[in-house]
This record gives sequence, structure tokens and C-alpha cells, in this order.
Amino acid sequence: MSRSRQNRLLTHLVRVEDWVTAASLADYLGVTPRTVRSYVVALNARVPDAVAVESGGQGYRPGPAARAALREGTVEPGTPRDRLHQLVRRLLESEAPLDVHDTADEIYVSSATIEGDLARVRNFLGGSGLTLERQGSQVWLQGTEMAQRRLLSRLVHDQAEMESLDFTALMRVLGEGSVGAEAYARFKNDLVDALGGLGYFVNEYAIADVLMHVAIAADRIARGRPLAPGIGHLRDDEVAIGEVLDELALRHFGIQFGGGDKEFLTTVVLSRVVAPRLDSVRALARERVSPDVEQAVLDACAAAAAEFLIDLSGEDFTWRLILHVQNLSERVVGSAWSRNPLTRTLKASYPMIFEVAVYIANRLQERLGIPLVDEEIAYIAIHVGARLERNRTDDDPPTATIVCPGYHDLDSLLRSSLDRSLGKAIQIVRVETRADPDWAAMDSDLILTTIAPPRHSDRIVTIPLFLSDADVERVHAAAMRVRRTRRLARLRIELEKYFAPRSFVRDLDANSGEEAIIHRLGALLVTEGVIDDSYVERSIERERMSSTAFTESLAVPHALSMTATRTAIAVGMSDRPIPWGENRVQVVVMVAFSDSDRAAFQTVFEQLVEVFSERDSVQRLVHKGTDLPAFLDELVAVIDG
Repeated sequence: MSRSRQNRLLTHLVRVEDWVTAASLADYLGVTPRTVRSYVVALNARVPDAVAVESGGQGYRPGPAARAALREGTVEPGTPRDRLHQLVRRLLESEAPLDVHDTADEIYVSSATIEGDLARVRNFLGGSGLTLERQGSQVWLQGTEMAQRRLLSRLVHDQAEMESLDFTALMRVLGEGSVGAEAYARFKNDLVDALGGLGYFVNEYAIADVLMHVAIAADRIARGRPLAPGIGHLRDDEVAIGEVLDELALRHFGIQFGGGDKEFLTTVVLSRVVAPRLDSVRALARERVSPDVEQAVLDACAAAAAEFLIDLSGEDFTWRLILHVQNLSERVVGSAWSRNPLTRTLKASYPMIFEVAVYIANRLQERLGIPLVDEEIAYIAIHVGARLERNRTDDDPPTATIVCPGYHDLDSLLRSSLDRSLGKAIQIVRVETRADPDWAAMDSDLILTTIAPPRHSDRIVTIPLFLSDADVERVHAAAMRVRRTRRLARLRIELEKYFAPRSFVRDLDANSGEEAIIHRLGALLVTEGVIDDSYVERSIERERMSSTAFTESLAVPHALSMTATRTAIAVGMSDRPIPWGENRVQVVVMVAFSDSDRAAFQTVFEQLVEVFSERDSVQRLVHKGTDLPAFLDELVAVIDG
């Protein structure tokens, strides 16, 4: 039974956080509903005293022990991957070379099996700065202590679920002799407090990586393998953070960091998890910023603002992003990426913001030579999103008419209550105090009435004179429905203009690969005269930077530049899930945007992703969209709800 597919099933449920039918899960995994049921049984067997997956009439949803079951299933015992991890750990921990035959006996496999596993070890060492040396049956690692720690860090990320701070998983990777998880939890809390006291904001999303490096350092020091002292002159901020780390290590672990470990961990803290809060540390941070980095960030933001018609100005925004990129450039030297647990959420929920971040990342890569992974792009997206949110002006809220027959000043009290409870969620444009109002004359988006309406309508919400929390929630939900209807109505209008008549295919080969599919859909748009071959190649370059699978079902390949002769869309679908980045999609929508349609870019891009974020809607489109007219009919039906 495929443990990797079990993990994909459970990971999908955890992300959705709701009921998912067996049929939807079967489509997602490319198996039968019966196989899905067997996977659920196996997942629950991982946590005998708890529930990993709950079953019910609506299908399946994650249980209380879902994440624990994922951790248990990270590496299946006895598999080649498990043996690879065992061998790497033994090589890192051993004072003397390992004997191939003795090691085979100790883990109950043949010497021939170990020989095959050593080939995997050599591949795993790629880029670490270490080599696997051999003399006869003796094997050992050759390289610096820093390179060995880099390898151990890779092993931790490969084996542990580090999307969230998980001390137990971290300790399991480091081994039985490591300091307990509770000690690291206390260390983390004290470190956050101390850094705040020194005048820093702390990035809680990235602190798991810092704790990992602290744990590795403590483990290696306990084995008599400290880092050699550095030779650089330390600034005042580096000295202060180093002293905090040393004091906390002595308090919680009973060890002291030597000069090399203290300097390295200080660099990790400064480049990954802190941002200046006080003027005194801001001044020290500015001393670290390279003029090249500062100018590259300013130019990238100016270009993105012009390309996407957004405002990315403001000294506070640019300064924070400049410092982040400076830290990033320092991390790149050791390929030390900072993990971001919000990456998937940002891509799926805010695709436009993520796209702006990809554009900025591309400019920085061209200017500074910094190759950026998705998780680092997600941090840029957080900066961009925060800037746009501060500057955002809400679109017109839904209008509402209150129907409340006059009696004393109850209509005024009701209006005040709605204003107080809903704020800017609705705009009250009229209060009708007659007991026999002209319902047909009420043209507002919503009608909030205290008397029975003559007919039922989605825009009419019956409310009492004195609102409860539940009543407020019902009105708010109605307002949100109006907003969504508006957004999707705009999308329907745009999509009807942009779908290319002869650019629809039903038979995408799920095994052909992302680039082949982009070439196929791109060729359709080239034939339409919308783009040229260079646009297709730029779309592939964009895909290599960051996967355009924005949801579990939809990929939207496109180029960063808007050079199409007109905006057009090509659609491809597959009955079988297509591996795309870390996802498996069934619909690929290649979009070619023209410069004259910049304003439409946000509408089409973001709301198209919104429509395809609901798996049931995707399955409806895949199963019933047999040709372009049928696909558009189903798409309109989905949009109209």
C-alpha cells in the first residue's frame, strides 16, 4: 500500500479542513473510492489511541490526531529512504569509519543492500560540501564541521514536518541522546522575550529554523564537535544577541557555545527571525545593508508598481523589504532558506499578491543573482500584502434598505445597531417606516425587514427589532454573498471575452510534464496570433521560478510580461490528475495578457483562482465540460451558484 499516497490524502484533508467526499479524494489521488477507504484505515492505524481521519455521511475530514499521523508517516521503516537516513546519521555521529558489513548486520540487511544505499548517500550529499570516502569496507564523510551540520539540517528538513514548530519531530531526528523537547520549548520562549527586550520584532514563522540550528549545535557540542572560532569583528548587536544565546544555552541545556557556534547562531537569528523595532537597533541594521541591495529593491518595487498598477511606495515598506532582502542575500551564501508555513495559503488565497512577489523576486534574481525558492518568495508576498492592505480602499459595500414600521424611534435604534455591528460591511441607503411599503421600488442590494416580505428572495433578510449575534451574522453572510456575486459576475463578463474559440483541449497527457503542456497550450495561442514562441518560453521560465498551481486543481501558466497582442485564454483538462509542482491538477489555464488589459489582469487572475478553489466545482467542470461551449456553460453555472 502506498504510504506516500496516504500522506497526500491526509495532507489534503488537513489543508481543506472540511468534509471531502470519497469520490473527490479518489479523483485527487487517481485511485478508486475503495482504495481511499483502505488508505483511511491505514492512516488511523498509525495512531491506535486516536483518530487521524474521521468518517461520516459527508465523506472524510481530518481528525484530532491528523498531524501526529503525518509525522508518523514521514519515513516508512525499512524502506530505502529510511535506511538512507540511518546511514547518514551513523556517518555524522561516528568517530571512526563505518564498516559496511558490520552496518549491514546491525540493521538486518545484506551487504549488497548497503552498497546500493551508499549510492543514495552520495546523491544526498550533493551540494553539501561533503564527500563519501572509502577504503576497503570502511566508509566515512570527508568535509568541514559546518558542511556536516548543513547535511544534518538537510536531513531534519527531509525527515521532519517543519511547516510548524514541532519540537518532538526535531528531537526524533536528532536522536535519543539529544536534549528533550520541553527544554527547547522553554529556550524558545525565553529567546523571544530576550530579543523583544533588545528591541526586535520576532518572526515566529521562521523561528523553527533557528531552534533547529540551536538543537544541532547543542547536539554537536555534546559530541565534542564545536565550530571553529570566526575571525570577524563583531558589532554591538551581534555581541548582545550572542550573549543571550550563550546564557540561555547554559540555563536550559547546561552547555556553553564557543566562539564559532555563537557567531554562527547570531547570524542565523539576525538574518532570519528579527526585524528592528527600536531606533538604536535600526541604525545598526542599516550599517549591514549593501547599497546594491537597497537600489535593487527600490528599482524592483518601482517596476512592479508600474507593471501591476499598484502603490508600493512608503519608506516603512521599502525599508523593511530592503532589510529582508539583505538578510536573504546573506542566507543564500550557505543555501540557508528560511521556511514559511504560509506559502500554500498565500498562493491559494492571494494569488495576485503572490504574483507581484514573483515579479519582484525575478527582478532581484536578475540584479543580485539570488535564486529564490517559493518559501522566500512567500515572505516577499507578506511584505507586499501588508503594504497593499494598509493602502487598500474597499470597493463599494452592498447597499441596504431597512424596513421597520414606525413606532417611537425603533427604526433609528435598529439602524444604529446595524451600523455599530456591521460597520462598513453594508451601506444603509434608505429606511422605510411604512407597514405597507412599495417592495418593488426598493432597488438596494439587500432588504433588511422586520416584517414578513410578500415573497422570498436571496436579497431579503428577515431580522428582529433587537439584533442578536446570530442575526448580525446572517446579515453579514448576505452581504458577503452580494460581494462574491459581484466579483464573479465581473469575471464571467471578462472570461466570455477572453476564451479563444480553438484553444480548448480535453486530452492533456497527465504524464507529459509541465513544460510539454505549456508548449501545447501555447501553440494554440500562437496559432490564434495572440502570442509568439518567445512568450511560451517566458511562461516556462516563470514556471521554473515558482509553480503556478495556485490551488489543488488548477494551474495558470503565464509569462510575467504582458506582451500578447490581445488577452486570451487557452484551456486544457485531464481526467487524471497531472503532477504540477507539489500539487496534482486537472485543469490548466494558460493566460496571455496584453499591455492594454493590465486592469483586467487582477480581476481575471484572482477570481479565476477563486472559482477553481472549490474541488466540487472543478469536478463538475472536468466531467461535464466536454467542449468549449459546454465548459463555458458549466463555468457560468458554477459562477452563478
